[in-house]
Amino acid sequence: MTQENNPYDEPDSRTRPTGAPSHWVTPPPPGSAGQPPQPDPSGPRTNPNAQPYPHVDPSQEATRITNPQVTSTPAPPAPPAAPAPSGAVPPPPGAHGQEVPTATDFLDRRAESAGFGPATWGWRGAVRKMSGGLISPRMSAAEVAFEQDRAMIQRDFDGPRTICFINPKGGAAKTTGVLAAGYTFGTVRGGGIVAWDNNETRGTLGIRGMRSTHRNTTRELLDNLAAFNNVYQSRIGDLGAFVRSQGDAHFDVLASDERPDVTGQIHADDFGQVHQLLERFYKVILVDTGNNMRAENWLAAADTADLLVVTSTVREDTGYSGLWMLDALQESGYADLKLKTITVLSDPSPKVDTNLARDLTEVYQQRTRGVYRVPFDPVLVAGSTVQYSQLSEETKMSWLKACAGMAHAL
Repeated sequence: MTQENNPYDEPDSRTRPTGAPSHWVTPPPPGSAGQPPQPDPSGPRTNPNAQPYPHVDPSQEATRITNPQVTSTPAPPAPPAAPAPSGAVPPPPGAHGQEVPTATDFLDRRAESAGFGPATWGWRGAVRKMSGGLISPRMSAAEVAFEQDRAMIQRDFDGPRTICFINPKGGAAKTTGVLAAGYTFGTVRGGGIVAWDNNETRGTLGIRGMRSTHRNTTRELLDNLAAFNNVYQSRIGDLGAFVRSQGDAHFDVLASDERPDVTGQIHADDFGQVHQLLERFYKVILVDTGNNMRAENWLAAADTADLLVVTSTVREDTGYSGLWMLDALQESGYADLKLKTITVLSDPSPKVDTNLARDLTEVYQQRTRGVYRVPFDPVLVAGSTVQYSQLSEETKMSWLKACAGMAHAL
């Protein structure tokens, strides 16, 4: 803003004393106090009937300067307010400074007070159904917790979010964890989810997920990134030639390289380019990592992630591997590692060592912001394509709780 256009510029200091209010103007000093002004030699421009300046006591003059409300001449009365037009509605009364609620405020208040509705589970739901809704018991604590977890997963983020599943040991349930999380986020949020196999060479996410009519992977997407350079012409539908839809699970899978004749690796720059593209089209990106935490793309994923999920089975070797990885990340200078990490602990068989499960839960509870146990499910551990509809209710409920914890951490 230039000086001549600055509305906050002060008037010329010659028109008022230093420290005086801006609207106070020093009268011209034509003569001493109590003396009438001298006529202008150039002509009788002074009103002959004008009264001389009244005598002002110095102490009162100081008060007049410092307090503009004490003046010798009263201010003219304010003009009367214009009458309100006939039929006009007066403004709503309210406390001083209190804003009048808007239509959006009304809707927000209604949504907050709506609650989750009547019960649908157990005997409460049965009573409501048999009575035709005449008797509508409230939800049980378990059903309320279920609805709260769903609401947490459905919350809006202020941008795309990346969740990275990590453990340097194979068989630590990273891939099955990504698929289960993809199913949970996809069905509860209604889409906008992609699961990406960020293995430096070859991973198994594309094998465990539903197959597609094409066999394209991250490698082919990298070869065709130029087709997506124009952000105004590229579309999410164009990614259909590279990602694999998971049907009713409402999420997509981007597989890692599956060709046996390719020896190249995915580097940090490759990860950055693919991740930047996926952020344009998806709200939640679930990253399945390989077993080499020294690989460029592994480190790039850990640096980029908004949340790290340590996956482990109730086994001493996989549990130790995850803790060793946290030690390495901590020593590498990762800040706020505990606040940025949660743990998902899976049962590898129907029966597990309860003492080991308790020990792993306690130690990971100290290292991460939360530990979530998920049960054994033959659909996840069979090694074949995951049939999401065949997941047990216990598995679905456990992963709902775990994904709610992820959404809360984000």
